[in-house]
Amino acid sequence: MKVFVHERFHDVYTSDPAAAPGRIAAVVTALQGRVDFVAAEPAEAGDILAVHEPAHVEDVKRRGLYEIAALAAGGAAQAAELGLVEPCFALIRPPGHHASAGNAWGFCYFNNMAIAMDRLHRKGAIANAFVLDFDMHFGDGTVNILGGKGYATIFNPSSADSRAAYVASVEERLASKAWDIIGVSAGFDDHVADWGGLLATDDYRTMGRLVRGAALQSKGGCFGILEGGYNHQVLGGNVLAFIEGMEEG
Repeated sequence: MKVFVHERFHDVYTSDPAAAPGRIAAVVTALQGRVDFVAAEPAEAGDILAVHEPAHVEDVKRRGLYEIAALAAGGAAQAAELGLVEPCFALIRPPGHHASAGNAWGFCYFNNMAIAMDRLHRKGAIANAFVLDFDMHFGDGTVNILGGKGYATIFNPSSADSRAAYVASVEERLASKAWDIIGVSAGFDDHVADWGGLLATDDYRTMGRLVRGAALQSKGGCFGILEGGYNHQVLGGNVLAFIEGMEEG
């Protein structure tokens, strides 16, 4: 499987946990020899401005974060494009699902998933899309940008109170209709050894398998992008499990 990444993602660009030193390295180490790494490229300004207000983009520039945020968005867009024909993953940061059209919080600056999906839709490559956001935190920014577009269905299974209910809800929603593309905002902070304390590593493998299975059933594509996940001791293994699931599906 191809994984989009960049040396810049190793940089400590802010003091927040998503930019902590060693985060990307932990995943790269776990994936070494199992995937084909591909260099991420920056998103085009037009793709960013298609979903974000100019004032917000200017604010990100003033904070000196435009280059790294555009690179993350570009990696997501590359993954979405390739995902139409084969499963893939974007190992990117900053994350994006808390970035709305005009503001952002939660370690996010540009909404990587929204930029990627909107680009495919504007090109006419997809008519409908499903966004599975299994980060511990609700992807409010993605809902803000894509929720009213009509072509995107967004599901955050964060209200589930058990592993079994969580995975069952994902399976049910994935199977609810045929999708041209399934994009996963893959946050791993709901792991038992991370902030959420709920999911096991094997649950990420199962969800990867379900995503690929639903894509195959729909004759559509699928891809994942990194959101949260802050325990470096388990993050790499969790990402690998999800990728293995998509390969098996």
